[in-house]
Amino acid sequence: MKNQFLIQQGDEALYEYLILSGIFRVFYLEESGKEHIVQFATENWWMSDYIAYFNHRHTNMNVICMEAGEVLCLTLEGRENLSAALHKMEHFFRIKLTKGYVALQQRIISLLSGNPEQRYEEFARLYPNLIQKMPKKYVAEYLGLSRETLSRLHAKHG
Repeated sequence: MKNQFLIQQGDEALYEYLILSGIFRVFYLEESGKEHIVQFATENWWMSDYIAYFNHRHTNMNVICMEAGEVLCLTLEGRENLSAALHKMEHFFRIKLTKGYVALQQRIISLLSGNPEQRYEEFARLYPNLIQKMPKKYVAEYLGLSRETLSRLHAKHG
């Protein structure tokens, strides 16, 4: 359901989610109320607060449904059992984690060294469906841009 939380800061991280449909936003909320978007996730993507999920901690992240969607939930125990029983599942999870790690490093490098136009172009190239569906406010926040800068870039490249 739209605007429904799957995870809220302080919850136990019981699940990793596979998105069957919809768009989700993973974000950290400072005490001041400032939001930092860590990830958008859409069909066939996985999401969770992985620090909490893998380390049996309470979450620092929030996951909210931005567009009505459907997910499958997988506990860490279930993941480990699947991996132990089926070599192909263990391989799948290893590849998935590796790709996620690479994407995270690319995002960090882009935020540290890319100018606003480069960050926008990369996001538009990698996630053309999200740039069309996502409210501009959230795209700007994710890219570390003002809404005005995003609007200018969107008009230039739109």
